[in-house]
Amino acid sequence: MAEPLTRRSLARLVGAAAGVSLLETPRLSARARAPEAGPSGPIRLNANENPYGPCRPALDALAGCGGVASRYPGSVIDETKAALARLHGVGADQIVLGCGSSDVLRMADSAFLAPGMRIVAAEPTFEAVLGYAKVTRAEAVKVPLTPDFRHDLPAMAKACDGSTGLVYVCNPNNPTGTIVSGPELEAFVAKVPPSCVILMDEAYHHLVEDPSYRSALDVARGRDNVVVARTFSKIYGMAGMRLGYGVATAANAAAMERCASWDNTSQAALRMGIASLADAEVVPRQRRLLNDTRAWLYAELDRDRRRYIPSQANFVMLDVGRDVGPLGEEFRARGILVGRKFPSMPNWLRVSIGTPEQMAAFMTALRGIVPARAAA
Repeated sequence: MAEPLTRRSLARLVGAAAGVSLLETPRLSARARAPEAGPSGPIRLNANENPYGPCRPALDALAGCGGVASRYPGSVIDETKAALARLHGVGADQIVLGCGSSDVLRMADSAFLAPGMRIVAAEPTFEAVLGYAKVTRAEAVKVPLTPDFRHDLPAMAKACDGSTGLVYVCNPNNPTGTIVSGPELEAFVAKVPPSCVILMDEAYHHLVEDPSYRSALDVARGRDNVVVARTFSKIYGMAGMRLGYGVATAANAAAMERCASWDNTSQAALRMGIASLADAEVVPRQRRLLNDTRAWLYAELDRDRRRYIPSQANFVMLDVGRDVGPLGEEFRARGILVGRKFPSMPNWLRVSIGTPEQMAAFMTALRGIVPARAAA
């Protein structure tokens, strides 16, 4: 039986996190190691960033980039594509690199949408893909979530017709942290018209613990109309370096690359990405740190009898019982940044998972701003 999450277990989490931080970042000063803490700035729980940062091999790769800073990425692009192709068991011509996975989403919009076409997405979900679609003058069709805050895949499939160029599924979804299961995804892929590209955003893939989850890379392998976007921003802690990628058929990858900015990656980001992929411990280590702290947060929210959405990502949405909009400034006054308001869920606050110390500070602030009886 798992040990119950208590203040003592939180203290152990704090110690473990501190140990990782010291081991992982020997080349960085204390200020660079934790830029969100203390006098250098507020606690950042607003952007779903990884507070532990890159692994040590990635930092070593970054430290060695001074001599190539004057050079374009060149052959390192091919090295990175080859490493990702080996990881996913595909050809290098099926990999598209981007300046973060949001750049990959933009390329998909540019490649597969045009004026008069439609894009189908959940409401709410990550807004970038819909924002980029406006540039192509495509029509956005938003499908509300189910009562349990999950993608309504049957309704989304029904909304796809001959004019639909893209259907976007964020799995796990941002901001709810909920997933669609492997069987649900398989049924969905079979119902969507072959002419419509299914854009699967798996930015939070590595944090999922639900055994029913399956990546679209497995479910839809061999299908011509599926594009999967991944990122180094979350589990690999490289949000500031901006490196993402897409996996697609060779034809779709080529169509997306035609919409890419010239040299849209950097020597440093690519070398850090290669080093991260070679570190077999980084994913399980980061997942354990983040998900253990998420479990501690659940226990504290349960203790207060607060309503929240169980998440499979590095953030949690909780019902604060009133409009989230004004709360941002109240948290900021206490040195904490929290997530933005999502108009279709105005009473739900999204908070990213930080270090154990940061989450303890968040709970103290939450109890002061929104007492448990007010949120119940």
